[in-house]
Amino acid sequence: MSAAQPEKIELTSQEFIAQLRCPASGAKLEWDAEKASLFLPGGAELIPIRDGIPRFVVDEHLETFGLQWNRYDVAHDEEDRATFQAKTGVRLEELAGLRVLDAGCGGGRYSRIAAAAGAEVIGVDHTRAVEKAAALCEGLPNAHFIQADLKRLPLQPESFDFVFSIGVMHHDADTRQVFDAVAKMVRPGGRLAVWLYRRNQWWQELLNTALRRRTVRMRPERLERWCRWGARLGGVPVINRTLNKIFNFSAHPSYENRVCDTFDWYAPAYQHHHTVGELTTWFEAAGFENLVVLPPEKQGRVYLWAYEHNLLIGSGVNMLGRRQEPAADSPR
Repeated sequence: MSAAQPEKIELTSQEFIAQLRCPASGAKLEWDAEKASLFLPGGAELIPIRDGIPRFVVDEHLETFGLQWNRYDVAHDEEDRATFQAKTGVRLEELAGLRVLDAGCGGGRYSRIAAAAGAEVIGVDHTRAVEKAAALCEGLPNAHFIQADLKRLPLQPESFDFVFSIGVMHHDADTRQVFDAVAKMVRPGGRLAVWLYRRNQWWQELLNTALRRRTVRMRPERLERWCRWGARLGGVPVINRTLNKIFNFSAHPSYENRVCDTFDWYAPAYQHHHTVGELTTWFEAAGFENLVVLPPEKQGRVYLWAYEHNLLIGSGVNMLGRRQEPAADSPR
């Protein structure tokens, strides 16, 4: 073991490691100091820890996200705090002392917001974006990260007070399967907030499908060049208020965010769009109640009209719910 390894373990923390489980069996994992890995009792299935992050998976079909989040700097504290509260329905002052899961943390900007508010945060992502997240949250000892599949989380079910997933589940082959796996992490009485891409009008969906059929086959560097053109269009007010209702490109105030957001739209292998009705059904089937359909962060009469008529490409369906607690006379 190298001389630097004890420092990495300290960054990961023994308390954090003690919370990890085998995704298949739920058995506790143990630390092998010689191999710098986690393992199941009996020595089977070594899980490497690199840069203080347990690595249960590799990027696979989500590799573009690892590239994107590690390349671009898109965190903006004030904006991220506002977006977090809008898309989770939870105020920052409610987070202190809560155990929180960021399911699909990407580059970690919302993990950082939750950890800075006093929550114990575990951020999970399928990609190497966890490296950017860990760097972004450096100095926040209450933020930890795992590279893992959201459908096979190496964590104890029903162990989190609050779980959120912003713009992630729809990039898997089966959004519902991811939702169900993540929902199991919420303790009875805990809350879950989910934001998914909204299903637009039929003609928008048709155009988007046709465009993405080409873009997902592009080399990342070529696609990025096209996204930079989209980012330039996104900076022109007359264009970004009209043309991006036909095909999507970001209109974020920051050029770098516009490039990243546009790349985020066209690069992933999977991109599913959903309705409020679908999401409601999933929450109810998973045992959640007190469901709240969260309004979009942006307001204005024209904007809300377009949003309600499913005309805004890249907008979301967003819901917060509380997991039902068993009746007092019901055995757990």
